Amino acid sequence: MNRKNISDTKHWLRTARTITEALPFMRRYSGRTFVIKYGGHAMVDAELSSLFASDIVLLKQVGVNPIVVHGGGPQIGRMLERLEVKSEFVDGLRVTDAKTVEVVEMVLSGTINKSIVSAINAAGGRAVGISGKDGNLIQARKVQRSTVDPDSNIEKVLDLGFVGEPSMVDPKVLTSLQSSGLIPVIAPIGVGPNGETYNINADTVAGAVASATGASRLLMLTDVVGVLDKAGELLTDLTVQQVEALKANGTISGGMIPKLETCAKAVDNGVEAAVILDGRLPHSMLLEIFTGGGIGTLIGR
Repeated sequence: MNRKNISDTKHWLRTARTITEALPFMRRYSGRTFVIKYGGHAMVDAELSSLFASDIVLLKQVGVNPIVVHGGGPQIGRMLERLEVKSEFVDGLRVTDAKTVEVVEMVLSGTINKSIVSAINAAGGRAVGISGKDGNLIQARKVQRSTVDPDSNIEKVLDLGFVGEPSMVDPKVLTSLQSSGLIPVIAPIGVGPNGETYNINADTVAGAVASATGASRLLMLTDVVGVLDKAGELLTDLTVQQVEALKANGTISGGMIPKLETCAKAVDNGVEAAVILDGRLPHSMLLEIFTGGGIGTLIGR
């Protein structure tokens, strides 16, 4: 046997060993629902997007029921600029008037949603793109926010326009799709009591969908490796109570706080565990799900 054949044999042995090690996890999660929040760099990088689509198809093939919820903030921003529609942010939420929400829905439910669906289908899956308005999947209410004027100390109510939060998620729509072998891809748009269109934070939608479907896992693909302690080391396992403690002592701050709050709420609502993962790492979902150690920060009971 020449040197090249020895090298090839070792490579395939490693591959076979990896598959064997993944088998117990495939058995454990067969038939379970996983909700994946897809956004950030992984969504705009062509190679990572292709790998993500292939990984979603693989999950479906081994018996997992994946549900994808996607964001699209940067794409919305670019389209608003192109159309010369001005928008502003308050406390991280885009103020969304009637004209802005039309653009938001067009980008989220149209361009982005269908590109993800097409990528999954091209990888061999059968994906269907929907928004929260389809089949009244996500009923929404207006987000209420207030702020305190630093000079007068008077509380002021903020009007964010058509920014919403889920009031109810109907899992029957998703169950019907899954029973037909389809992979739902959800745009984070909700419908109000009078038919209004609401723009909803994609993390929030993913958490609400995970709770409503009784998902085993909520996977949040982000642009960070996970939750870090004050020394910059990855915290691999957290309880809901520990999340509250980390907020109180200032270990977590900024945009990580609402992500962890979403994860903790989902776990409180019956989701087995939520994981914050680095979506910039190829195959991060597979490494988290099908290996013993995992690679992100898991929030459990």
